[in-house]
Amino acid sequence: MFFSGGNAADAQIAAQAVLSAVAPEACGLGGDSFAVLKSRDELVAINGAGRAPADAESVSDDGAQSVTVPGMVDGWDRLATRGRLGLRACLQPAIECADQGVRVDPGLIAARNVQAKRLREGGADDWALMSLSEGGKWKQPELAKALTLIAENGSSAYYSGSIAAVIQDVLATRGSAMSLRDLAAGAAAESEPLTVTFEGHDVHMQPPASQGVLLSMCLKAWAEGGYSASNPSADHIAVELTQAAFAFRDQVSRGANLLTESLEIDLGKASLRGGPRSYLHTAGVATADADGMVVSSLVSVFDDFGSGVFVPEYGFVLNNRGGGFSSGLNRFEPGKRPIHTLAPALVEGPLGCIALSTPGADGQVQTLLQILLGWLGRGDDIAQVVAQSRWRSEDGKLLVETGHHARDDLADRGHLVVDTHGGDMRFGAVTLAGQSDNSPFALADWRRNTWAAVS
Repeated sequence: MFFSGGNAADAQIAAQAVLSAVAPEACGLGGDSFAVLKSRDELVAINGAGRAPADAESVSDDGAQSVTVPGMVDGWDRLATRGRLGLRACLQPAIECADQGVRVDPGLIAARNVQAKRLREGGADDWALMSLSEGGKWKQPELAKALTLIAENGSSAYYSGSIAAVIQDVLATRGSAMSLRDLAAGAAAESEPLTVTFEGHDVHMQPPASQGVLLSMCLKAWAEGGYSASNPSADHIAVELTQAAFAFRDQVSRGANLLTESLEIDLGKASLRGGPRSYLHTAGVATADADGMVVSSLVSVFDDFGSGVFVPEYGFVLNNRGGGFSSGLNRFEPGKRPIHTLAPALVEGPLGCIALSTPGADGQVQTLLQILLGWLGRGDDIAQVVAQSRWRSEDGKLLVETGHHARDDLADRGHLVVDTHGGDMRFGAVTLAGQSDNSPFALADWRRNTWAAVS
């Protein structure tokens, strides 16, 4: 996109679209996107995630009753207004991938094998992916047709055209209350990011329905507590802060008001209160251009292959974001958005602005906190920080990556440490791009399948 004269917004659309063609277990046309964008003229958060059907009486974690209005395509329209090339050019690489075929990687085959029963129950019996082996060439003419319709007609092709009619029909035959009216209402919304100051930098987070505010709470509590990232107990404090913040997860819709809440922690020993959960999915994209536009995003269908409900005419699965509803302020209601784990960030400081994101569901807040503590708190090189071993709190236990310097200290303080091999996908995969001191850079994590390039 850059070689074609495009900017960071164009590159975002193109990358997200290609991901929908090569990683349908993680994201796709039936899923959602969140993005935070900074240019010379604006700072904006784009929420590309829709609502539960207006006439729904209940919601489930899986299947047709778990599908909320997909928002990624609507998010593309919002990004395209900040781009230069238009949707046709931005979607062309993905159309070529789908039409000409791509080689299937081992991760996709492994996910398909685990989810094969759900996919078949969701109508994917004849999906070419179901019979492919690792390394096989996968052509997706149906997906190419959907992408072409969107390239030519914009998001209206998806939300009020033939794609919408097919989505509604597929869901209706499986008992969903999703209507054409729900789809025609679209999904995306724009607002100001939620910003806190940390170590002389502004950290801009996606506001609700994202749970990015939980990271903002941790950063604010760290600054107010006067903690040092160089202290031997720094990792213990960070674990405790994340667990304390996740106690407020069902209240995420309060947004900036949550920053008035105190996070009470034990500086000496593990509280074992738990909070973060074990599931993980999603894909991240970070882009930046020479004119100062920086964009951080995450795209997802929630669980692997989302709801498992397949749209055969257009070759994609639908999300199961209805499974994100819980209790309290996050309880299910018709026409309501659930809380999302997707939490892209922008970090703006004296040297420039950097886009930062990672997949990993509830691990996102934890990974980003560790990156920011090492980079801004200790002043370490950002590439070294991304490469370092991490921890992840989930389901009451603390996964600790092989070689972590604080492993023994965390165990001694009472954390239920589970030694976990380096590179385990639960530790995320940071995507990072921006400009620092007038020099562009991009950084790929060694974990998962991640790429970086500078043109």
